[in-house]
Amino acid sequence: MLGLGSEPESLSPVLGYAPDGGSLLFDGLVRRAPDLTLQPALAEALPAVAGSKVTFRLRQGVTFHDGRPLTGADVAYTYGEVLKPANNSPIRGDYAAIDKVEAPDARTVVFHLKYPYAPILQRATLGIVPSGSGLPAAGTAPAGTGPYALESWTKGDKITLKANERYWGGAPAIKRLVLAYTADDNARATRMAAGEFTATELPPKAIARFRDQPGLTVYEAPSADYRGVMFPLAQPVTGDLAIRKALGLAVDRAAMVSAILAGSGTPAFGPVAPGTDWHDPAVDGSATPDRARAAQLLDEAGWKADTDGIRAKGGTAARFTLMYPAGDSLRKELALAVASDAKKIGIDVRLAGLDWDAIEPRMATDALIMGWGSPFDPDYTNYELFHSSYSGQGFFNPGHYKNPQVDRLLETGRETSDPAVRKKAYQEFQRRISDDAVWLYLVYLKHTYVVRGNWSGMKVGVEPHEHATGGLFGTIASWKPAA
Repeated sequence: MLGLGSEPESLSPVLGYAPDGGSLLFDGLVRRAPDLTLQPALAEALPAVAGSKVTFRLRQGVTFHDGRPLTGADVAYTYGEVLKPANNSPIRGDYAAIDKVEAPDARTVVFHLKYPYAPILQRATLGIVPSGSGLPAAGTAPAGTGPYALESWTKGDKITLKANERYWGGAPAIKRLVLAYTADDNARATRMAAGEFTATELPPKAIARFRDQPGLTVYEAPSADYRGVMFPLAQPVTGDLAIRKALGLAVDRAAMVSAILAGSGTPAFGPVAPGTDWHDPAVDGSATPDRARAAQLLDEAGWKADTDGIRAKGGTAARFTLMYPAGDSLRKELALAVASDAKKIGIDVRLAGLDWDAIEPRMATDALIMGWGSPFDPDYTNYELFHSSYSGQGFFNPGHYKNPQVDRLLETGRETSDPAVRKKAYQEFQRRISDDAVWLYLVYLKHTYVVRGNWSGMKVGVEPHEHATGGLFGTIASWKPAA
């Protein structure tokens, strides 16, 4: 049994389930190795990518969980369903470069692109479903080709999977797998300590109790997963650039890494992780605060200290609400640290721990501790988070950021295949959103897990923000009890 913090809303790839790979239920045309290199999965080889047409040849002998053979028509159907406006797929925009997908025969799939799109192979990790399967009812899943099939789903509690004995990659050694969902970090740690879980994901401080315990192993995975404050930009306080820039100078990121992450992370200054080819070091600041400079910025912008120590401008107090998901101990501690550091420069941050259903309708008015981040192509996530066309679309661009120059840079990065042009566009993009202080970036995390028993086949690689369907647990089909 695996203890996980977040339960998926759907198990349909068409509706956004695990599109970046790592699903135990579905395979894409390609898959990612732990070192992020692409490998063929349902495709028998990686195709050449040049121009606006990409052709895949399918692996022979693959069947879905219900026994149907995989064909090119299934691939064309899956991508067509994602692109169909009536399905309102939340990931539809990720595949905007695709004009259509055709299957001229049972083993051939041709992607016709609207323009040469450099990350097209990265987008070929989408799980494939059978042609005509439609959108699944609540609590169900379409058939997949993955190493596990759905046995049952008790919403709000657990998903039970059974091994696919006909899996083209070899049947898993673990024959039955239960994914148990417990949003509260402390509750998950308690259940792990009580022996209920074989493995679980936990924040670094919560995992400390399991280090050096007999029969338990703690794993740390590097990631591109960041935490930061999303600002609603149409509000009088958080919409003021001076407030946002002052907070960026006031927070003590080094202390957050040391005290809150127990050293398992690094300071964050933007949405493209340090150490990746796309990161622009020009946006990096100091991990230690400069509150004198922060106070100067506020003074110059007309935010003057009042008798109660809270600044005000034109009768408006420098005060806003910062939300965080109530069961997430890491985000709660980061929110507390932001509020404490903000108070030192005269900004009053009031905290609200809420469930996600309560958080979502308030994101246009209240700030939020959010997490995103991907080690894949920089088109991932950034287009949806910062392009004006996504303004206010759920958790994409919830602060309603709109900058025509940033739009053009993101479009250039998406629509050209020239590596030099793309790198220049994404570096300039990072500088623009840094200048606009769209978010207050705090920390990049290391993902931490605790595992009971000895297993072979475990692999840890660089992970994205979403690690419930990938990361260490995405390799469980290869886990075997160690001799």
